[in-house]
Amino acid sequence: MDGTRSDVAIKAAAARLIELSHSIHAEPELAFEEHRSAAKTIEPLAERGFHIETGVADLPTAFRASYGSGELTVALCAEYDALPGMGHACGHNIIAAASVGAALGLAELADDLGLTVLVLGTPAEESGGGKVLMLDRGVFDDVAMAMMVHPGPRDIAGAHSLALADLEVVFHGVEAHASAAPELGRNAGDAITVAQVAIGLLRQHIRPGQQLHGIVGDGGVAPNIVPGRAELLYYLRAVDSASLEELMRRASDCFEAGALATGCTHEIRTLAPTYTELTPDPALLCAYREQIADLGRVPIAPEIEAQRPLGSTDMGNVTNVIPGIHPVIGIDAGGAVTHQPGFAAASITASADRAVVDGAVALARTAVAIARDDVQRDRLLQRLVQRQEEIR
Repeated sequence: MDGTRSDVAIKAAAARLIELSHSIHAEPELAFEEHRSAAKTIEPLAERGFHIETGVADLPTAFRASYGSGELTVALCAEYDALPGMGHACGHNIIAAASVGAALGLAELADDLGLTVLVLGTPAEESGGGKVLMLDRGVFDDVAMAMMVHPGPRDIAGAHSLALADLEVVFHGVEAHASAAPELGRNAGDAITVAQVAIGLLRQHIRPGQQLHGIVGDGGVAPNIVPGRAELLYYLRAVDSASLEELMRRASDCFEAGALATGCTHEIRTLAPTYTELTPDPALLCAYREQIADLGRVPIAPEIEAQRPLGSTDMGNVTNVIPGIHPVIGIDAGGAVTHQPGFAAASITASADRAVVDGAVALARTAVAIARDDVQRDRLLQRLVQRQEEIR
């Protein structure tokens, strides 16, 4: 069977894939700075004969690695950015290694199944929206289906995420001596206080699935100087883009209230492209669910999936344009969850190593199942043609 051939290739490369995962983990790099991580991810693909393009979409740490020339193009998305101060507490080292493994398995079948196999190195998922930039700049234009797996404490086949806006709110006041002439000042730090109180009161009245959370990025320079500048960094999330737009309007009023109450001015800046919610393709999801179960994993029940959103991801933007999936593959994290130091430590354990291989096998088998299904293959190709016509 074709799936068996891909399994054999992945398992033969297992030691190399695990080495890749551990190596990326050992040298964490932040958004748009993942030079070593991208190079490490490219290396086994280049050795297998993939054609490598670096710096795609005008992003120095993005790449496109392709193998084969079939009409059905399968993209495996590799993430490799880390978190500030926590390293790979989201396990992106596992994502990169699993996508490479799936591609190596599918390369064995590219000619037989009429595939073009892509690995897309996608920087800055944590902050920066690398996939959105690559999507907007044409890197996904020939892709018929896009896939990746993300580690987490549990297996979740039909993972859901929230739409996200990444904001910087800057308040401008007037500096003054805080003791000798406070009446001459306009306190930008106080504007933050008023805005934060308003946000806190708003939380009682927001819709289910809406979230607001943030930090003070700049609150002043010294206690005896009235702050003339202060900064909030905020994430706004919601179940879908329409709900996010509503939340943005209400939060904007809170930020404006802080400025108005203190005699300051303010400006709201979007720091990264807006992330949309994940929209898994039903056929791809069904195929993946079958394959991951065949590997002995037990994902949470489908009726529970929607109740457990996974934060936000720029893969949501991809799945709203291209048939795709973003399942979660479980690792034993000892009770830790993503974005905790314990999860970073768990991302290079034996359980994490198993997730690399299982994730690669399940993704490759999913692509094989879809490629061999004439109805699904035709559906994906027809949708690709329609999208390309819309692009033109």
